[in-house]
Amino acid sequence: MPTDILLEVSGLSKEFPVHAGLLRRRIAVLRAVQDVNFSLRRGETLGIVGESGCGKTTLARCITRLIEPTSGSVKIFLDGSGIDILSLNGSELRRYRRNMQMVFQDPVGSLNPRLPVREIVGEPLIVNRVCSGTELTNRVAELLEMVGLSGVDMHRYPHAFSGGQRQRIGIARALALQPDLIIADEPVSALDVSVRAQILNLLSDLRDKLGLSLIFIGHDLSIIRYVCDRVAVMYLGRVVEVGSASGVFAKPRHPYTEALLSAAPIADPAAQRKRSRISLSGEPPSPLNPSRGCAFHPRCSYAVDGCRENVPELRSLALDSSAACIRAEELVLRGIS
Repeated sequence: MPTDILLEVSGLSKEFPVHAGLLRRRIAVLRAVQDVNFSLRRGETLGIVGESGCGKTTLARCITRLIEPTSGSVKIFLDGSGIDILSLNGSELRRYRRNMQMVFQDPVGSLNPRLPVREIVGEPLIVNRVCSGTELTNRVAELLEMVGLSGVDMHRYPHAFSGGQRQRIGIARALALQPDLIIADEPVSALDVSVRAQILNLLSDLRDKLGLSLIFIGHDLSIIRYVCDRVAVMYLGRVVEVGSASGVFAKPRHPYTEALLSAAPIADPAAQRKRSRISLSGEPPSPLNPSRGCAFHPRCSYAVDGCRENVPELRSLALDSSAACIRAEELVLRGIS
């Protein structure tokens, strides 16, 4: 295990039982996250991308134990040795959980409209008995200034702020306990385009200044390419490709990644006109009834008989990349430069 690893996720899965009828009998299982494996280095930003409903948010909530995973492990390395936070409860869980915080997608829904900003940002400090009174007030002012707001804003309520300012408040709350890891779940998708760059630059600056590691969840590939060092691509609950951002965008190893990249616009109009978009046929299979073998094979133009029989494992390839495709070595797929 490299010494710079902060987080290691192994075999993480989450299943939701489906009940029906008057007696609420279990009739099926929805496999939202299936056997996810990846690691995160200190100071690194890992982007997680995929279609809506592929399991990105469920994965983030499993990592932080906002929902309980069905199986797997989530190890965080703080003192040289890793501890599986899925095995912890009570005070031990709270001690380790403070090292990972979330910034949520909806800056309106994630803030309590009945509380002033001082209580919203200060709540983690109070719950964990870090400080109180004047010290708490000074710390909240410091956090607000850190994210580009003023200390006097602590006496206002969430409705008095714009969407971008509310997201800054959410970021300040996430920073309150000085975490090592922040998971940002589509933090700019609910914001105006003009505000997105400000929030992205803020997150990048805070990462560099505070030595944070980030997991950045999104579906806008241009944003992922801008802020992330590595990228994990998800499809129907599984990670199908992991690699450096530059490598994944220039030379994808999985056909699904190629299709995503073909739909991403590029800044050069001449190059954009020369590109051909890959249109995937049909809809993603239902997680209630996934296809046999590779889940992507019904929509994949490269599929062969072996794709229909076996679920491909995420295999290590050259140049720090991995892909869950039995034809990864032989296919020459198009990326974007």
